[in-house]
Amino acid sequence: MIAIWNLLAQAAPASQPARPGGGSLLSSPLIGILLMVAVFYFIMMRGGRKDRRRHQEMLDSMQRNDRVQTIGGVIGTVVEVRENEVVLKVDETSNTKMRFSRGAIKEVIRDSSPE
Repeated sequence: MIAIWNLLAQAAPASQPARPGGGSLLSSPLIGILLMVAVFYFIMMRGGRKDRRRHQEMLDSMQRNDRVQTIGGVIGTVVEVRENEVVLKVDETSNTKMRFSRGAIKEVIRDSSPE
């Protein structure tokens, strides 16, 4: 990246007076580093936003009888979906139910077999 800036600085017309600082602004390594940091920041933030949006869409589409896994590893069947919480049935034999915050749901488990 810095090599490209150096080539651009050398290609500048010779009629320009030399700056007292020594080099042109384009050949400064600080500009290249700042540009790389800005690009990496943009890429990382974009990926995080996509993941958060995808997770929110999954939570919004969750409905009764879906099999889900929580962030703690508990797997259960959705019995009831409320505004801020989800009731899961975690044991069929004893009919054990647990309440979780909606944000605690990691994923909806989809069966790979066709119905």
